[in-house]
Amino acid sequence: MIEETLEEDILIATFKNGKTNAINRDMLEQLGRIAQQADQNPSPKGIILTGEGRFFSSGFDLSLFLDFAGVEEAVEFFEFEQQVLTSLFACRKPVVAALNGHAAAGGLIYAMAADCRIVKEHPKIKIGMSEIKIGLPLNIAQHEIMRFGLDGNLRFRDVMFSGDMADVFKAKQQGIVDEIVSEETLLDRAKQIVSQWIDTPNRPFMRMKQLLRDDAVNRIRTKLAEENWQEELKGLFSEDVRQTLEFVRASMK
Repeated sequence: MIEETLEEDILIATFKNGKTNAINRDMLEQLGRIAQQADQNPSPKGIILTGEGRFFSSGFDLSLFLDFAGVEEAVEFFEFEQQVLTSLFACRKPVVAALNGHAAAGGLIYAMAADCRIVKEHPKIKIGMSEIKIGLPLNIAQHEIMRFGLDGNLRFRDVMFSGDMADVFKAKQQGIVDEIVSEETLLDRAKQIVSQWIDTPNRPFMRMKQLLRDDAVNRIRTKLAEENWQEELKGLFSEDVRQTLEFVRASMK
């Protein structure tokens, strides 16, 4: 589930699902509603994404992938998932990811959809992308949003092609996160960023953000309509990928 609280007219969405806050379909549906509410109404004035415990999020609940009966089910899920991710990315209000703990795979992708990522200073926190080691490419929306967030092809290459996990200092060096803050100030700093950006006459931030992200949003929607991205989902059903997913799922329990 995602726990929703409103503080200072800022919606704090906290991932809460087991010890790793894995993202399931119910959480995606809730996240889509949160993004729509913020985008279409005066309140809330922004969104903070965070997690409970030692994880921000480990990514998608791998049982989702392993339980697909066939390619059609996978296509339906990822059509929906890309709509949610794009809606979050396109939300005109400020979105700040306050990383309380580990962020990996899909968890990092959803953090990258935010306007800003801050992380608490802790020697054990690891942040990164593991898809290439599992055998899964990114889908269209995930690819465009990771590339936008990393602000360049070379940064994308260094983060995505290795599949390595970084500590908070390397993550900042790589441009994955913007700031490292103390645990005590994590949410206060996130709220400060939201308020600083939106609390101005006429809220020009919203139009500026829209103009900044429109090209990426339009590329996503055009590619989803024109490319045969569904074909790539057959890889989810290859024996080596499924064995890897089973291993990773077991290791997360």
